[in-house]
Amino acid sequence: MKEKVLGYIGLGTMGAPMAGHLLAAGFPLVVWNRTPSKAEALIAKGAKWAASPAGLAKLCDVVFVNVSDSPDVLEVIFSENGVADGAHEGMIVVDHSTIAPAVSRQVYEGLAPKGVRCLDAPVSGGDIGARNATLTIMVGGDADALEEVRPYFEVLGSKITHVGGPGAGQIAKAANQIMVAAQMVAEAELMVFAQKAGADPEKVIEAINAGAAQCWTLDVKAPKLLKGDRNPGFKAALQAKDMNIIMETAYAYQMNMPAAALHTQLYNGLVAMGDGELDNSAVIHMLEVMNDVHLQTKKDDIAEA
Repeated sequence: MKEKVLGYIGLGTMGAPMAGHLLAAGFPLVVWNRTPSKAEALIAKGAKWAASPAGLAKLCDVVFVNVSDSPDVLEVIFSENGVADGAHEGMIVVDHSTIAPAVSRQVYEGLAPKGVRCLDAPVSGGDIGARNATLTIMVGGDADALEEVRPYFEVLGSKITHVGGPGAGQIAKAANQIMVAAQMVAEAELMVFAQKAGADPEKVIEAINAGAAQCWTLDVKAPKLLKGDRNPGFKAALQAKDMNIIMETAYAYQMNMPAAALHTQLYNGLVAMGDGELDNSAVIHMLEVMNDVHLQTKKDDIAEA
């Protein structure tokens, strides 16, 4: 049986390491990115370059897409020289982007007449999970298509769940982002609360992280904040984008999501203040501004010394 050729579109913070894992596992790989220079490292390791998404699709049996937002997905798939122009019977499109569930369904329905099966397969785990191949992959679409691409998913992640039909993976990712935002805001509040009320935030986190408050956010994000590191793993602007997807979906289904709505406003405010390129944990800046306090960090301690 002829070995399947894989294609990867979108070589950003998440896409580049994910494509790299597929290539390192020995799968033939064709790549395309709007900024060609981002493909150079993969090409040096044996990946082939395609001149367009259409050209890539013509060469590939499975096409992975990993771009920023719903309009970007629609552009690389349906615009002139997009994936749809090179699509062929039996091809599978796997979209690892985080986009609106309705748009995933639109992609599924738009490619079906060409005999193309689609999976919406957003991931969680951030840049660390992408680099370490420990991502959680939430899948919507046909179960048989998932089984065909499962060997590739197993190279990329440690947890693969078929959630349901088209769009279900994106619904799961939106639910994930509701929890992520809640943890980031709660982390920010407790650190500002501790400091302004007269306790050391680092000691407070040490005390509570052995109990019911323990979570990934306090394990991973709090140490970075306490070092004064707000550089992105997952950008605040992308968290804001995801929160707006949640609110748009909630509106479409007439849902009341009061906490998510508040967290959306905090992230939108952070982006409006020019801090969208910082880490999503940098939402603490909104709490600092509202409470007229700056989180004391190890950098501050060094500067004072």
